[in-house]
Parts: sequence; structure tokens; C-alpha cells
Amino acid sequence: MRIGELARQTEVPIKTIRYYEEIGVLPSPTRAPSGYREYDAGVIDRLRFIRTSQTVGFTLGEIREIVAYRDRGEVPCVHVLDLLRRHREDCAKKIADLQEAERALDTLVERATKLREEDCSAETVCHLIPRAVERL
Repeated sequence: MRIGELARQTEVPIKTIRYYEEIGVLPSPTRAPSGYREYDAGVIDRLRFIRTSQTVGFTLGEIREIVAYRDRGEVPCVHVLDLLRRHREDCAKKIADLQEAERALDTLVERATKLREEDCSAETVCHLIPRAVERL
């Protein structure tokens, strides 16, 4: 199948398919005598794998590593499990950071409800935001 048909079937833009080939996430297709790219049906599964992997947070570099295992005839599951664990840890860290930011915002909101407009001096842009976060 040609690239336009592949793009339609997978809902992946042609430009993205070409980029995936360029960076080694997709194998280079064969070329017809006319020079057109010719893809086999297996590329559809590869593109779906790429999109799903991105959904769970894998980078294109990580996806390239995973498909390289498969392209060498190796099973990538141990590598994928390691990546999943690392992404889970990163996610937990981001959640903790967001919870800390939420607490800081709660403190600011609480502080702001107790301040009056006349508390705003000409030296500050807005009295609701303290000059230094350490004051919280």
C-alpha cells in the first residue's frame, strides 16, 4: 500500500510517517519502480504500537529501542517492563510535585482571603503574591 492509504488507515499524517522512517521507528519501505513507497500490512500494527506507546508516555527514543529489540528477533518485554516502572516512578514524582504546588496555592488563597486592597503598597505589583515564597 502507498503512504496515503497507510495514513488514512492509521490516522497518522503522511509527514509523521516519513519522520518515523527518518528516525528509525519505522523501517524504510520498499520502493516501487515509480519511486513511490510501498508498505506491507505489518506497518499498520507498528504504527498502532507507536501511538499506543506514546499514550503511556514513552518517548520516540524509547519506542525506537523497543522496536529495535523486535527487529533483532528479541522479545522486548523485560526492557518494556523496566521502562514502565521508570515512567510510573516519574509519574508518582510529578503527582507529589503537583500536590506540593496545590498546598502552596491553598496557602496563598487562604492568605489572600484575609488581605485587604489597602494592604497593597505602591512597591508591590500585587499584595496577594508574596515577594518570597519562603514567607508562606
